[in-house]
Order: sequence, then structure tokens, then C-alpha cells
Amino acid sequence: MNDLLEAIKDLCEERGLDENVIIEALEAALVAAYKKNYYIGKSDVPNVLVSIDRETGEIHVYAQKTVVELVYDDVQEISLEDARKISGNYQIDDIVNIEVTPKNFGRISAMTAKQVVKQRIHEAERGIIYSDHAEHSIGNVTGTVILADEEKVYVDVEQYEQTEAYLPKKEQPAGETYIPGDVMRFYVSDIKSDAKSTTLILSRTHPGLVKKLFEKEVPEIAEGIVEIKGIAREGGSRTKIAVYSNDPDVDAQGACIGPKGIRVQAINDELKNEKIDIIKWSEDPAEFITAALSPSKVLSCVINENEKSAKVTVPEYQLSLAIGKAGQNVRLAAKLTGWKIDISAGE
Repeated sequence: MNDLLEAIKDLCEERGLDENVIIEALEAALVAAYKKNYYIGKSDVPNVLVSIDRETGEIHVYAQKTVVELVYDDVQEISLEDARKISGNYQIDDIVNIEVTPKNFGRISAMTAKQVVKQRIHEAERGIIYSDHAEHSIGNVTGTVILADEEKVYVDVEQYEQTEAYLPKKEQPAGETYIPGDVMRFYVSDIKSDAKSTTLILSRTHPGLVKKLFEKEVPEIAEGIVEIKGIAREGGSRTKIAVYSNDPDVDAQGACIGPKGIRVQAINDELKNEKIDIIKWSEDPAEFITAALSPSKVLSCVINENEKSAKVTVPEYQLSLAIGKAGQNVRLAAKLTGWKIDISAGE
């Protein structure tokens, strides 16, 4: 194995990259380098293949010609008769590789390899960052506010220091402020990646932020004992989260609230005092809808399966509480349960 192949192998092992990705990129770059150095200004340029032997590191350049009955273009074509002088197996339309490796091609190869390896390693590492985020699909990150303007907040994400990250205006909860130096949790709602850069699009309003915070603070959720069945959120104002326990000895709501409310308080602090309603999930739609309308009491809940709607009656003095300010409580309850809810007052 020559020095070039050893250098590629060492770099790939060190950085966790695929050798074939680097070598294939180098082969493609060497095709361009060959044409640039030996056919510059010429109109008749052959199809070229560069092959790097994976065992020895030897580089071979081939002109590729199509087998034809009658040659009209000797740069691109080779007659069947001449092809069969090379191998008797060639047929019309086959591709013949004719070696044309220049004597001094090693010098050009070394210069090209240095540029390509540097560029491709940078791109491949960027791809690993992208894949890592995608694999965790996408998840919460911790970041430090760098700069805030009218359109977006620029954030330094500690897990990925070389990656640009920002919080768009539409992903910012109403009334939340951002001061340079503030350390906060963000949900990665999207990733933009190209050959030059990877950018994380952050959110502070996404329901996923709440989900990940509960997974972090509540061991029973991380262990799979308690499940999050659904989240409805209006960022910066209110969240309703439906939870269910797979263990009859574990109270799902109690686990999420924590001793003296410590767990939900930690989440509340992170969300800047956003109101959080922890709802007990039920497979019975009437029970689930009744719970989702908390903190209002419900007198009755009549389900229409065909229309997936519910007529709910609440005490007259609690009608405004059930509906909520600007209809928020009933709106979030409908979103959480997936049912259309019609509320009226009863005695």
C-alpha cells in the first residue's frame, strides 16, 4: 500500500469516515485533473476513467471507447476488429478501457489528492453532523444566545460548535426575550444542509420541546413505564400533555409532577412559566375529553362516533373556564384528543 492510500486510511479511521467515499471522490477529481492538464483547449476530449487500486494504491487512467462496426470518431470509438485484438469477448456497443496513464501523472495525483481529501473530509464530517441530528429526529439541544435581532436569534449549540443555528421569529413564544449569554433548551425542528454548510433551525414553540423535557426530567418516561400519548401546545402560553402508565402501581400524573411538584416545576422554569396541564389518557373518548377539559368540571359528555365529535355540558359558572381565554382551553383539548368539542352550560 502506497503513502497516499495509507494517509487516507489513517484519516478515515481517525475521523470515522468511509474510505470508499474519499477514494471515489479522488477518482472523480483525477478525471477532471487529467482532462485539464492534457486536453485543455482541445475539442475532442475522450471519456476518461480513473481507477485507484484499493490494495496497492496504484493509479491508472483509461480512455473509454465504444465498440462500433465503422469508426467515425476515433477519440470516442473503436472498431470491433481492433477491440477483439484486445479481447475476443468484445461485442458491438461494449466499452473498451484503454490505458493512457501519463508518466508524470503521479505529481498531478498528489496535488489533486491533497485538495480533494481535505474538501471531502470536511463535507463528510458535515454529513455525520447531519446524520446524527436526523437519527435523533431531531431532538432537543442546549444552546447559548449569541445575538438577537428582529427576525431571528442566533445560537451557539454546544453539541455542534461548528454548525450554524438560529431561532426564527415564528418559532419564538410570544413575550419571550433573548439576551446574549442566556443558556436555553431548543428543539431542532429542521436541518438545512448543503456542500458548504449545515444549519439547525431551532424552535421554542414546538411540542417536541416539551416532550423531550419530560423525557429528561421523568425517569418513568425514559424507562417506558409512563408513556406520553399526546401533546397540544400554544408555545409560551399553555400546554396540555396526555400521559398513561403501563404499571398499575405507578401514577402517570404523579410521576410527571414529581415530589412536591419538582419535576414539572423544572420544565415550567425552562418554558418561562408556561402553564402545563398533565392529563390522564384514556382509551374511552368520553373520559379522555372530560380529563382534557381540566381544570373545568364536566357534567356530561355525549360522543358521536361517526362525526368524531362530543357534546359536553359543564356547570354554568364554569363555562368560561372550560372554554378558556380566547377559546384556548377547549381548543387545546380538541387538539389533544382529536375530537371536535361543543361546550354548553348546564345546571
